[in-house]
Amino acid sequence: MRTLVAAGIIAAAVGLLAFAGLAAPQTRTQATASGAQAPGPGGGLGAVDALGQEVKRPAAPTSAALRLPDGTIDLGDGIWISTPLTPESGLRGAEELLLPPAKALMASRQRTDDPIAWCLPMGVMRYTPYPFRFIQNYTHKQPTHLYILYETMRTYRQVFMDGRNHPPELDPTWFGHSVGRYDKDTLVIDTVGLNDKAWFDNRGMPHSEQMHTIERWRRIDAGHLATELLIDDPATFSHPFTVTFQSTLAQPGDELMEYICQENNQYGIASGVR
Repeated sequence: MRTLVAAGIIAAAVGLLAFAGLAAPQTRTQATASGAQAPGPGGGLGAVDALGQEVKRPAAPTSAALRLPDGTIDLGDGIWISTPLTPESGLRGAEELLLPPAKALMASRQRTDDPIAWCLPMGVMRYTPYPFRFIQNYTHKQPTHLYILYETMRTYRQVFMDGRNHPPELDPTWFGHSVGRYDKDTLVIDTVGLNDKAWFDNRGMPHSEQMHTIERWRRIDAGHLATELLIDDPATFSHPFTVTFQSTLAQPGDELMEYICQENNQYGIASGVR
């Protein structure tokens, strides 16, 4: 198994990987914990920064993470922002693991075919500079569901926390079927049933419907969230590998903004903008 360092989340998931060269309806210019602005992956977002909100953010807090009444780590006390570690996609090294059919598929793809350029979901794996929020349905009873809301495309993920297993048969979807549990203070999300339509990055790195992901979300302190993501897709990669990334807590009062983008609308390179 090989460990790779990613530029940031998810998708889906938190989506996780490079969202470059596409002029989105709105954007935020994020900053690192030191106060320096963090460029979008590959510099592709530089041209659209003026369309959004340019914010100089103070360092994220490093006090102890908050807990829910039952002692579980609280992930929902604000919105989180992925912090790219490098300007390039963290999956660039994974090209070495691509099987020949997957490598040929990637070579055949055009950037104008990117699903993001057509307002389609990002999936679980792709990085985005837009924020996200956890919704935990905690009461005096054990939680049954957890949701991750994404500003990008106004999408969300549903994670079942009630101990159920994956169904034996699933119709593949953009975000798949996710079941979650806590391993001490780490949130573990196991996802299957993903379709093969989402791209890992703007270069068209593919995956198949056999892909299985395991995310481990660990809140380091009040302001920092570390994620380890295992990717296992025997139809695409020669062996499983791990991607790691980090997110920081936004300032109090920051909220998810409205993001309007409907399927088949064209923006960025899909509309001919360079």
